[in-house]
Amino acid sequence: MSGVATPGDIAAPPASAPRFNRKAAIWAGAGLLAIAAIPYGANYWVNGQYLQSTDDAYVGGDVSALAPQVGGLIAQVAVTDNEVVRAGQLLVQLDDRPYRAALAQSEANVKAAQAALANLDATETLQQSVIAEAQANIVAADAALVLAKANDARYTHLAAISAGTTQDAQAASATLQQDVAAANKARANLAAQTAQLAVIETQKTQATASLAAAEAARDMAALNEQYTQIRAPFDGVVGDRSAHVGAYAAAGAQLLSLVPSNGLWVDANFKEDQLASMKPGQSVDIVADIAPGTKITGHVGSLSPASGAVFSLLPAQNATGNFTKIVQRVPVRILLDGDAASLGLLRPGLSVTATVNTK
Repeated sequence: MSGVATPGDIAAPPASAPRFNRKAAIWAGAGLLAIAAIPYGANYWVNGQYLQSTDDAYVGGDVSALAPQVGGLIAQVAVTDNEVVRAGQLLVQLDDRPYRAALAQSEANVKAAQAALANLDATETLQQSVIAEAQANIVAADAALVLAKANDARYTHLAAISAGTTQDAQAASATLQQDVAAANKARANLAAQTAQLAVIETQKTQATASLAAAEAARDMAALNEQYTQIRAPFDGVVGDRSAHVGAYAAAGAQLLSLVPSNGLWVDANFKEDQLASMKPGQSVDIVADIAPGTKITGHVGSLSPASGAVFSLLPAQNATGNFTKIVQRVPVRILLDGDAASLGLLRPGLSVTATVNTK
């Protein structure tokens, strides 16, 4: 065996592998990303730039805290927690016996005042008759006075010519003086009776005022008696009930709350740099945390006239100490469309995300 290698024994050099072009791959990936981003960019240019969104939004409603206008023991609680009620339905009944007694007394006072006024009306009618009688007395006194004057003149003339006695002349003169006095008395009586009529009118005015006061007291007593019943002012659901039979309810003390069945809204607190193009009437998409997959729509109802910080209990005093700028938020009232405004899926206090289309 020879130690010299033959050409067949020498191996051929391996073929070189193709080199990876990193720069080309990067450009290719960037191109693909750019192509994929085109629809998103177009959508942002057409719609996305007009959408203003916030998750600082909560469902609101006119929740009413019901309290009695009068105090008293609770005699009946006609509803339970979370019960659906209708407008006008009885919720709580207070003990109304003291108020019914006060109402009965007030009604009696009204009847007494009415009787006093009626008595004065009758007195006025009677006084008119007395005045008419006084006027008739004046007519009779004047007639007697005319006759007395004629007799006095006649008997004085007869006595002067000795055709009559002096005694008859003196009697005629005395009769004339009596008739003059009687006529003056009749006129004075008429003046007195006419003045009495004015007194009666004044008494009637006083009695009318007393009657009005008695009727006002009766109306107030009737209202107080009605206030012993607490009824639902609108359709809703009872919540936060603290009323219990036998407990004393003071006037103005909250006994329960009533959540309305309709008329819910959303208060969304947007940042100040989101409000430039926002105005009432714009459409709003709402996503509720309780049901993220449910589509809820609404529209902008109004914008608050000031930021939330202005209406806070302790407004910020930026004029003192070190200043740190904080982006302010402005409440925006969003009215819900359709059945979304009804109590059901949404309830006051729930969190939502609101997106306003300002296009």
